[in-house]
Amino acid sequence: MFTTIQLHVDGPVAEVVLDRSPVNAVSLTMYEELTTAFRDLSERTDVHAVILRSANPKMFCAGADIRETVEAISPAESVFELRQRWARTCYDAILDCAVPTIAVVNGHALGAGAVLAACCDIRFAAADLSIGLPEINAGRCGGARHLARLVPQGRLRLMYFTGEPLDAEEALRVDLVQYVGKDGDELAEARALAAKIARKSPLGLRLAKRALNESEAMGVREGYAHEQKYTIRLAQSPDAKEAAAATLEKREPRWSWPGDGAAAVTTEAAPAAR
Repeated sequence: MFTTIQLHVDGPVAEVVLDRSPVNAVSLTMYEELTTAFRDLSERTDVHAVILRSANPKMFCAGADIRETVEAISPAESVFELRQRWARTCYDAILDCAVPTIAVVNGHALGAGAVLAACCDIRFAAADLSIGLPEINAGRCGGARHLARLVPQGRLRLMYFTGEPLDAEEALRVDLVQYVGKDGDELAEARALAAKIARKSPLGLRLAKRALNESEAMGVREGYAHEQKYTIRLAQSPDAKEAAAATLEKREPRWSWPGDGAAAVTTEAAPAAR
């Protein structure tokens, strides 16, 4: 089905694997396949967490494939404009993935590679990580807005204007990554975290992800009021009662998903009280 990525599903956890030798340079085909994979995973009711990683143990992604030559879809659209549009579509698909996403980033994660990681909810890094936005060195700019959600402005601008990357420890210090591997355990730790997340209420995970995404650009008051809509929706679901019962009875919860839960993700909730 795919030629530049792999897709593996093991129970409730999926892994999307970048696999375009030698350095996972992102082609138009890879943008398209990543978009398809993440959109499809968002629609699945059996997947509750997604890991994005590389098949190359020494390289996450060296950036966009600037050597690629393709024909534009329309005469009015240049190849560069086409690439930018497909890139936006791909990044949006990862950002909008219905379930929590974890990037496992190793070796170089540059340009488009840094943005792919930034679009995920959580990032685990190998000790050899070098992550940055070197576009200034190639006569381009791009990707900073995605990292601006994660990195302080001063540090981001230093990266952007110089093209110099961060190593794993500096990325951890500024919270661009949340874990740095010890003896190469970053993938195992990411899988353990994904399995832990996937045991939570599937409805709760999806509503929490939407609440976080939609309230991110809002002010505190507006954002909290918006978040409360999802709180009300979840509180009115069977999973809320089951979570309380499981806690009191000291047992694993038995979620009702998908049941009516899948519809509840997209059904408009009652407005929160002001």
